[in-house]
Amino acid sequence: EGIVLDSNILKLKEGIKGGPEGFDPKKEFINHIQELQLMDERIQRKVEKLEQQCQKEAKEFAKKVQELQKSNQIKEAADIIQKLHLIAQELPFDRFSEVKSKIASKYHDLECQLIQEFTSAQRRGEISRMREVAAVLLHFKGYSHCVDVYIKQCQEGAYLRNDIFEDAAILCLRVNKQVGDIFSNPETVLAKLIQNVFEIKLQSFVKDQLEECRKSDAEPYLKNLYDLYTRTTSLSSKLMEFNLGTDKQTFLSKLIKSIFISYLENYIEVETGYLKSRSAMILQRYYDSKNHQKRSIGTGGIQDLKERIRQRTNLPLGPSIDTHGETFLSQEVVVNLLQETKQAFERCHRLSDPSDLPRNAFRIFTILVEFLCIEHIDYALETGLAGIPSSDSRNANLYFLDVVQQANTIFHLFDKQFNDHLMPLISSSPKLSECLQKKKEIIEQMEMKLDTGIDRTLNCMIGQMKHILAAEQKKTDFKPEDENNVLIQYTNACVKVCAYVRKQVEKIKNSMDGKNVDTVLMELGVRFHRLIYEHLQQYSYSCMGGMLAICDVAEYRKCAKDFKIPMVLHLFDTLHALCNLLVVAPDNLKQVCSGEQLANLDKNILHSFVQLRADYRSARLARHFS
Repeated sequence: EGIVLDSNILKLKEGIKGGPEGFDPKKEFINHIQELQLMDERIQRKVEKLEQQCQKEAKEFAKKVQELQKSNQIKEAADIIQKLHLIAQELPFDRFSEVKSKIASKYHDLECQLIQEFTSAQRRGEISRMREVAAVLLHFKGYSHCVDVYIKQCQEGAYLRNDIFEDAAILCLRVNKQVGDIFSNPETVLAKLIQNVFEIKLQSFVKDQLEECRKSDAEPYLKNLYDLYTRTTSLSSKLMEFNLGTDKQTFLSKLIKSIFISYLENYIEVETGYLKSRSAMILQRYYDSKNHQKRSIGTGGIQDLKERIRQRTNLPLGPSIDTHGETFLSQEVVVNLLQETKQAFERCHRLSDPSDLPRNAFRIFTILVEFLCIEHIDYALETGLAGIPSSDSRNANLYFLDVVQQANTIFHLFDKQFNDHLMPLISSSPKLSECLQKKKEIIEQMEMKLDTGIDRTLNCMIGQMKHILAAEQKKTDFKPEDENNVLIQYTNACVKVCAYVRKQVEKIKNSMDGKNVDTVLMELGVRFHRLIYEHLQQYSYSCMGGMLAICDVAEYRKCAKDFKIPMVLHLFDTLHALCNLLVVAPDNLKQVCSGEQLANLDKNILHSFVQLRADYRSARLARHFS
């Protein structure tokens, strides 16, 4: 701008000396003056702007200096008042009461100023200032109030989600990261924050969630209690990662207990009461769906006496009950009962005091035994037993094996829950032996009834075979009128008996598993053999009739192979060999009797079969067998 000004002055001088033609010095002078005025205005504005900026920076600098000075004076004042406060404690009150009062007042005022300053710094997010003030307040009585202010303001806007537990975890994580930059005892401050969260925020939330349904509806109450306790302990596990002092496990456990103690004190009473009513409802709903009114079982007196006699002797005491093929066992009912009990075990594990856990788990187990084993399985066994017809009934429908099949399946489920859900809760306590003993008693009781029912069912099967043989077997089958016009094949009675036996064998295999199948088939096979053996003893056999008897026994033996029981097959092999005595030539009787299959048999058995021959009384046959 100075260069431009010099140039304009030079032009003005040249114009005065005599410039080019038509040059107007006055006009030119005025123009230059105007340019100078504009230039002066621009310079003035720039100067004013610089002055304003300088004043602003000076004010800011002065403010910072003032703040630093003020900060230092605080520190100095705090140091002085703290020392005065300590000295005042030693002064006698009667002579220095006024002085002591003034010191106390100043101490209180300064303390309030410091706390206010800390509060403002926290709201501004000035960590360094918070640290400075907290360090000064550390020696004041109001230091704890400073911590309280910090904890309160930390939680402002912290609970904005729908999950208070997640909010609390995020809050504590955030505070854990910054608390060490502010306080000299961060673990104490963090612990106090956590205590505040538990005792105020969480406790209030838990109360709101539980109190409404505590007395009105046990199901949502127990589910909410389990969920809230689980989430609280989960939060506690996350907080275990932080430094909270020496015994943080005990500290957090006490906080959890303070929230839930009023709910846990009578938890097991609520649990068992609910489980009983729920189990009873599940069973009643099932029997209602069957339009069935449960009858009394084991009411004492004559009823019990009859039952004991019936179980030990198989005597038909009174008419059997027609169950119309209904087993009164439901896998759906069983699954529902086990599911309810499983949830009860899970809640028991979580909510019980460790010292009460085995005892509480045992109480739940006894409820399961009562409703599943006694009220459902045992009732079905009793009803099934009462539904087994007498052994001399004709065309009896035998449904008890269906009961056996379903009872076995159900008991496997019961045993699995015992091992998976009860055992872990009682394995290291005296209740283990008590539970095992109770389970053993239940098994033995049910096995006794199953054995009784199976035994009576086998008797019914043999009874049915007897009816078939009595109705279908003719005396002329084994002593035909025309010996020359006989078709050598098994009789009609044999065909029907074998068809019936094969059907029952298949049913037994489907109803049982493992060694139980072999045991029952063995028993049926032995009884089947005895029946045929005794049946054959009723007839007299001609030569052709004996051949027919051999054909029948061969078919019975083929049927016995389906049992897959070596002993049963051996019995029918021997019976088949005995039947050869009905047709063998008299001269060969001794040779046949000394054969491999008959040599070890009692001579009376051999003689009994030889006596069945139509030609037995002939002197020749008697002489050869003597």
